[in-house]
Amino acid sequence: MDMLEKFKIKPLTKEQLITSIDRLTRFKDTETKYLRVFKELISNNLITPKLKKIDLDNLDYTELAELASIIINTSLKELGIELSNNYIINQKLYDYENSVFSLSENTNKLLKNKINYHAFITLISEEAPINLKWLKSLQDVLHPTYDLLYPVKTVLLCEGITEETLLPEFAKLCKYNFNEHGIYIISAGGKNQVVKYFYKFSQNLKLPIFVLLDNDAKDNFEEIKPRLRPIDKVHLLKCGEFEDLLPDHLIIKTLNYATKNISIASSDGLETCSSKVEFLEEFFKHRGIHEFKKAEFAQLVKQNISSEDDISDEIKEIILELKSLVNNSQTNKKGTGAPF
Repeated sequence: MDMLEKFKIKPLTKEQLITSIDRLTRFKDTETKYLRVFKELISNNLITPKLKKIDLDNLDYTELAELASIIINTSLKELGIELSNNYIINQKLYDYENSVFSLSENTNKLLKNKINYHAFITLISEEAPINLKWLKSLQDVLHPTYDLLYPVKTVLLCEGITEETLLPEFAKLCKYNFNEHGIYIISAGGKNQVVKYFYKFSQNLKLPIFVLLDNDAKDNFEEIKPRLRPIDKVHLLKCGEFEDLLPDHLIIKTLNYATKNISIASSDGLETCSSKVEFLEEFFKHRGIHEFKKAEFAQLVKQNISSEDDISDEIKEIILELKSLVNNSQTNKKGTGAPF
């Protein structure tokens, strides 16, 4: 490649390196994340030759991977980190991405990069995101993956933040750790968004998808049905929304915790209300505390979960269904590999 004969690079800082590799190893569409990161690196850090956007768009994926690798590796050297010829991590990342997504030959060119991950992992601290901790564990032939979430083995699609916050906590009390079993939760932000996510994932995701929908999402369930694969599962709540599955005593315990400096919370109307969200909205409104927000309340509930008695029967049912889906999934196939 002629442009590689003479080039000048603006090295990345340690923080920029960590951010770039973090973005490359998140659970995102492979082609999208690699193209975005590689093009940004080349646009911002390749001084000579200076490539315009149209030049980047016209580059072959192999050339993009080569340039991005040179920029990252040069930056590592500038930080005084010794490079190696060990590309075991690259191979494992290649295998992993191909085990998760159905990738094109072009996308695999991006994965066949020469980023010196073996050198980079020396920058990963104990406070790093879990995907980077997992990356660091890949340097070992027999690396532990427990409690790291990665490698992702199942995607859990839900409507809101309450499910995302509380399901892992309830599961722990049922002696089932989502991180240990690679269950990646996506809070879509509404039932229509759940459908959009499912449509996108079902096209190229090799992993099973567990979809959790509120009871009012029956029409959305019908939209999903035609694209359901044998490895997928949908759970439509028997009534209401996820907050309605929370036991009354857990809600009262949480409200007492939230209002402990004011007064003991009254449970009047909780048992007979048709919607626990509406009850909570009225409760916070009349107490003059602040506006009821699902995300904040879910965090309060999380702090007050203490035993299996705090888990309703349907939540236990959801966890059992998810556990069964994970156990029955055929996602442990090894990638075909590529030369590094």
